[in-house]
Amino acid sequence: MKPALLMLLWLSVFAPAASAADWLAWRKVGDATLTWGPFTVYTSQLRTPDGRYAGPLQDQALIITYKRQIDRQDLIDATREQWQAQGILAREARSQAWLGMLDNIWPDVAPGTQLAFVFRENQGQFWYRASARQKTFTPLGPRQSAEFSKNFLAIWLDPRTQYPELRQQLIGGEK
Repeated sequence: MKPALLMLLWLSVFAPAASAADWLAWRKVGDATLTWGPFTVYTSQLRTPDGRYAGPLQDQALIITYKRQIDRQDLIDATREQWQAQGILAREARSQAWLGMLDNIWPDVAPGTQLAFVFRENQGQFWYRASARQKTFTPLGPRQSAEFSKNFLAIWLDPRTQYPELRQQLIGGEK
């Protein structure tokens, strides 16, 4: 009985890191940098298993590396603004609940903090790494529905994004 219990404990501790390793090995599709005036806000990278972007329903990982200190509430406000601009707030009844969920799981970020959103097998998952010195990403919150995932990734990847140049760079277009 003890070996089985030890194995279960070991799997519960190391399974999230093993899952993260899977998508970290995916191939890079593209990368982009968001600036605001003279300031770099973050760099971002899109990865897929084969290194090509084929649309919102494929397995993909968006990794954002922050270059500035940003409060959690500012991240949520920016998400709300992007969803407003794309019409998601108006057409998706669950959008306010989703914003509340983000308020419960997102941390404040500092330069070097990485937040990743991984969509695979029709579900999304947020991942967090405080800095590059930290070896593994840690999952944040529960797995997310396909509908939430599609709308969250739309901020960067939908043709109606407020950042069309970043979208082109992320999906492998010209820089």
